[in-house]
Amino acid sequence: MKKYSMETAVGVFVAIGLLCAAYMTVKLGKFSLFGEDTYVLYARFTSVSGLKIGSPVEIFGIGVGKVEKLEIDPQKQMALVQLGINRGIRVYEDASASVKTAGLIGDKFIEVDPGGSGNLLKAGGTITETSSAFDIEDLIGRFAFGEVEKENKGSKKGNK
Repeated sequence: MKKYSMETAVGVFVAIGLLCAAYMTVKLGKFSLFGEDTYVLYARFTSVSGLKIGSPVEIFGIGVGKVEKLEIDPQKQMALVQLGINRGIRVYEDASASVKTAGLIGDKFIEVDPGGSGNLLKAGGTITETSSAFDIEDLIGRFAFGEVEKENKGSKKGNK
């Protein structure tokens, strides 16, 4: 009898351990069994260099979603970004989105200004006002080779 009760206790302990491990895997892996409570919006950019799937989407500096898909819109000849926005976050038709850099040479993310026109952007809608990231590498390269100084001198001569 005691043998079976010991085996049962060990079996229950192992089952609880496996359930805890599965729960932590789902939570730490940001994996959802029942689907996320998000809706999809799209934004078109001229360049999304450095942006990755899973990059954060922020409004007022607060994370409200993530980049779900990056592709090329063949009709508009632009980068099309699919954004997963948490439900309950209101984004209006006059919203704007821009690609930003976290820190000087950090990861890219999408910053959304939600607008406030009164008309909500429906799920599957597109944010039309966008701006791409400032290319810091280009600026550093131009500065290193003296092109910035040449441009400034040329503009000063034209102003006199």
